[in-house]
Amino acid sequence: MSPQAAPAAEPASPAAGSPLLVLNNIEVIYDEVILVLRGLSLSVPEGKIVALLGSNGAGKSTTLKAVSGLLPSERGEISSGSVTFEGRDVTRMDAPDRVKNGMSLCMEGRHVFPHLTVADNLIAGAYTRRDKAEQIELVYEFFPKLADMRNRTAGYLSGGEQQMLAIGRALMAKPRLLMLDEPSLGLAPLLVTEIFGQIARLNAEIGLTVLVIEQNARRALEVAHHGYIMEQGRIVLEGSSTELQENPDVKEFYLGVGGEGGRKSYREVKHYKRRKRWL
Repeated sequence: MSPQAAPAAEPASPAAGSPLLVLNNIEVIYDEVILVLRGLSLSVPEGKIVALLGSNGAGKSTTLKAVSGLLPSERGEISSGSVTFEGRDVTRMDAPDRVKNGMSLCMEGRHVFPHLTVADNLIAGAYTRRDKAEQIELVYEFFPKLADMRNRTAGYLSGGEQQMLAIGRALMAKPRLLMLDEPSLGLAPLLVTEIFGQIARLNAEIGLTVLVIEQNARRALEVAHHGYIMEQGRIVLEGSSTELQENPDVKEFYLGVGGEGGRKSYREVKHYKRRKRWL
């Protein structure tokens, strides 16, 4: 079955089972006038990895900020639609309360505390938890490099090590939903493979639900169960990871295979809108 364009007015159902997170027809505006998300709907089933793909400016990071409650800090707001987590409407819930309820965001650019040690960075992520020792051991189990560097100052870590630390810090809140914003950004290919391998392992071994946004579509679809493609603030295509990897438009414009002359950037293709069958 070919993936179909998602209807804007209804939340999608990517897999059987109860969805942990549902975004239903949400619109987001900044400064009361700039419309960024345009009736976006998606769902994330419990225990699955869902990838949200798209180019720069598509609205991916805004989507995560809408889910995690960070829009007010940037003069943004959800003007219509709803965000539901575990069947509860959290559209107007404050960000700290969302963390307490099991939602954790690892932001783009890592944002570790550079003057603190690795261990202190991790402890800072567990401010909502009493079982800090148990959680930090879990993080060290999945990221043994962090255990070896627990007393090192975070600002002196490499980009890949800081990304592991950022993910580890997000895990310290013991989330039911882990959201990752461009975890491969600025990393060498081997490190990207390692990071996504650990994401898959977290899902497989402890059942962690993951929503990951990425420009590296190939890596994201290798570990995801389901994917959405986003452009200009709306979902334009969805399907299982296999369906998306086999879709000719996705191959050409996101995976870099197919078409004449190899990989093409849609910004460089004059007939882009005509070629993309979902537009």
